[in-house]
Amino acid sequence: MFPVFEIFGKQIGVYGVMAAVGFAACFLVGRVLIRRYDIDVYDFALTMIATGIGMAVGASLLYAATNYRYLYYGFSHFSELGWSGLWTCIKAAFNGFVFYGGFIGAAIGILVYTKFAKDVKAHRDHLLDIYAVLVPLFHGFGRIGCFFGGCCYGVESPFGFTVHDNPINPAINGVNRFPIQLVESACCFILFFILLQLFRRHKMESRLIYCYLLTYPVIRFITEFFRGDVNRGIFFGLSTSQWFSILLFIFALILLPVKTKKAKQKSEPDPS
Repeated sequence: MFPVFEIFGKQIGVYGVMAAVGFAACFLVGRVLIRRYDIDVYDFALTMIATGIGMAVGASLLYAATNYRYLYYGFSHFSELGWSGLWTCIKAAFNGFVFYGGFIGAAIGILVYTKFAKDVKAHRDHLLDIYAVLVPLFHGFGRIGCFFGGCCYGVESPFGFTVHDNPINPAINGVNRFPIQLVESACCFILFFILLQLFRRHKMESRLIYCYLLTYPVIRFITEFFRGDVNRGIFFGLSTSQWFSILLFIFALILLPVKTKKAKQKSEPDPS
C-alpha cells in the first residue's frame, strides 16, 4: 500500500488525492453533459459545490451513526472523561465516511439547491441524471484511494496483496487480503460507462438515478461479503451498507415504474 507521500516535507494522503482527481474528472465530464440542457457552467459549478457539501455531511453523519458507541461512551462517562475526553470520542465517531451517507447527502444537496436556484430549478431531473452518471466515476477513483490508503480492505485470502508497513491502519499489516477495493472500483467504472451510454443515447431520461439504484446496490451487496474490516455495523448478519443497498434497491424498484408512467404521459400528444 501507499497511503501517503511527501512533497516539500509535507505528507499528502493518497486517498485525498484520488478523491480530488475523481471530483475534477466529474466536473470535466459534467461540463460536457450539461451542454444538452444549456445549463450554465457557473450554475453547474454551484451545483457541484452543493453536492460536495451534502456528500461530506451525509458521509460523516452515517459514519458516526455506525460508530455511535463512541458517542454513547463519551456522553455516558462525561463525569470521568471531561470535555477533552468527550471531544476525543466525538472525533473518533466522526473520523471517517460511509459511501451511502455521502450519496444520499449529495442527492439532497442537489434537491435543495435546485429548489432555491431559479436558473436550474427546471433542470432538477436533468441534474439528477448527470449525477447518476458521475457518481460511479467519482466512486471508482475513491476506491482506488481506499486501496492505497489501506481502508475498506478485503478478507484474508490466498489471492491478493500483503501489506507490511501501513502506518495508518496497522491492523492489515502482514496479512494477505483480497483487493476488494480494486474490484469495486472496476465495477464502478463499468457502471459509469454504461450509464454514460444511456445518457448519450437519450435512454431512460429523467430516470437514470433509478437505473443506478437498481445496479450499484446489487454490486455493493455482493462485494460486502468480501470486506474484512469489521467497523461497518453488523445487523442480523448483514452490514449497514447491505441494509442500505436493500432499501435503496426497493426504493428504486417502486419509483421507477411511477416515473416511467409520468414520462410516457408527458411525451404523449394532448388529445384536445
